[in-house]
Amino acid sequence: MNKNKLVAYAQLMRIDKPIGTLLLLWPTLWALWVAAKGMPDLSVLIVFIAGVFIMRSAGCVINDFADRKVDGSVTRTQHRPLPSGRATSREAIILFVLLGLSALLLVLTQNWLTIQLSAVGLLLAFSYPFMKRFTHLPQLVLGMAFSWAIPMAYAAQSGELALIVWLLFIINLLWTVAYDTMYAMVDRDDDLKIGIKSTAILFGKNDKLIIGLLQITTLLLLLWLGLSEQLGVFYYIGLLITLVLFIKQQIAIKDRDKQACFKAFLDNNHVGFVIFMSLFLSYL
Repeated sequence: MNKNKLVAYAQLMRIDKPIGTLLLLWPTLWALWVAAKGMPDLSVLIVFIAGVFIMRSAGCVINDFADRKVDGSVTRTQHRPLPSGRATSREAIILFVLLGLSALLLVLTQNWLTIQLSAVGLLLAFSYPFMKRFTHLPQLVLGMAFSWAIPMAYAAQSGELALIVWLLFIINLLWTVAYDTMYAMVDRDDDLKIGIKSTAILFGKNDKLIIGLLQITTLLLLLWLGLSEQLGVFYYIGLLITLVLFIKQQIAIKDRDKQACFKAFLDNNHVGFVIFMSLFLSYL
């Protein structure tokens, strides 16, 4: 296999763009730390870190396969491996299957509840890329896909699904819709031309307001999480920092400049990290 093919496969998996992996990793770690009330089992931690990388890569591959006929018409995506001809549809499907099998082997090392939950996770990861053709809420489906790692991780660590799992799930779902709407704002003009749907199009002139409401609700639910778990001062310091980061993002997107919206989207990696560190320090 030549070097150009390897580069194309790596780009299909977004190895060169780890932001999606990080945005999936942080809520997975939140769930593990809440489930363990501190440091989770090392074996479970390793499996889920590897699983996050593999499943995010698989999601990117199937996303590019689903978008192979429209990516060439979008400025941001026209040079991806499939529209540029550096990889074929057949190669993308083979790569997706291999990644899926790798994820299956990982999850089979976990308990039966986690294995059962993984079937839903795979369905969400596979279906998300096709939703933008049928609904203006593909970001909601992405939020569900990114949030499904939470019950899986909690179940792997604790062997059960407590009510706190679904609070974490909703927190991450709302946060994901907020930041992925920022991401969709970058492509809104191109998406309108080619008929792709998104929350950025659905929200229209109310996009910034709705993103702000989603962020406020996320913070309020995070506050509820802290009170429910009786977390310490470090957690609430983390929430204050998160509030500042959300305000910074609102300032960035105020003019709907594409580059600024993309930077605001990337800034959510800091949000996920801050929330994780606030949980980490609170459980010490």
